[in-house]
Amino acid sequence: MPVETAVDDHRILLRYRNREITQDDIEFLSELCAAEWSKRSELFLAVCDAWGWRQANGSPALYACSDLLLRLEERGLLELPLAKPESRPRRWLADLPIPVDLIPLVGLDVRDPEADLSRVCVRPIEPEERLGWRVYMERYHPLGDRPIVGEHVLYAAFIDDELVALLGWAAAAFRAPLRDTWVGWDEATKRRRLHLVTNNIRFLILPWVTVRHLASKILAMNVRRLSADWKQAWNHPVFLAETFVDTSRHRGTCYRAANWLHLGQTAGRSKRGNEYLWGATKKSLFVYPLDRHARRLLVDPPSTDAARQGP
Repeated sequence: MPVETAVDDHRILLRYRNREITQDDIEFLSELCAAEWSKRSELFLAVCDAWGWRQANGSPALYACSDLLLRLEERGLLELPLAKPESRPRRWLADLPIPVDLIPLVGLDVRDPEADLSRVCVRPIEPEERLGWRVYMERYHPLGDRPIVGEHVLYAAFIDDELVALLGWAAAAFRAPLRDTWVGWDEATKRRRLHLVTNNIRFLILPWVTVRHLASKILAMNVRRLSADWKQAWNHPVFLAETFVDTSRHRGTCYRAANWLHLGQTAGRSKRGNEYLWGATKKSLFVYPLDRHARRLLVDPPSTDAARQGP
């Protein structure tokens, strides 16, 4: 999500994730940065605690905090303590062995095009399976494994006990004019309600799996449980799913088969730092309402909306 410079109040230097950053905030952060920290994560945690900056599930918003402080440093508004060198070098996920003990692999033949799709199961991954999810993405997905910002839920799909696919859902794209027009959002409403939209950032059918109609089946099963799983993880539902399909690589067939709505082609801009630049690959934008009243709920929430979002 971009950092935006504010122009309507001279006391506000910029806005980040709907938080107004003032000169007093900069001075407070500068004092914290001048203290002794054994590692930067302790600094980020201190900022989260001081500001009450937490995710919907109550955990500190460490990634958002680190992102803000690094952006302030880029602008010359803050000087962060030097990052301490790691005690051991990181290993690329692609170089790690496939962790078959984390996500089960058994001997089922998944090359049968006529496999029984009634045996498909889609569920959120367990915490101990997260490394396995990342390894498979790094090794077999064109986009690889990248840090996931903010709220997200990761899934695995099986035929019986055989892993056949992995999916990832995360925070919605901040800039998507086609979606905003379809929903009926103005800028202020979008900022308040964007957390109720989720983006299908990854969908990987493992390369050795060849089962006819499997992708659309998995996608349909996943969206049926997505809002409930999101509420359990983040204490609020989601009402709309979206995804961006690179049509130079894929046709979006499984989304069309699963009754997703094609809203059109994006303008072809990519985010670099705090700027949106032209020249990126144009993508097809698909959306899927997770509630029959999705557009109304995203624009004009009823009085019962607070109850639906949970505590």
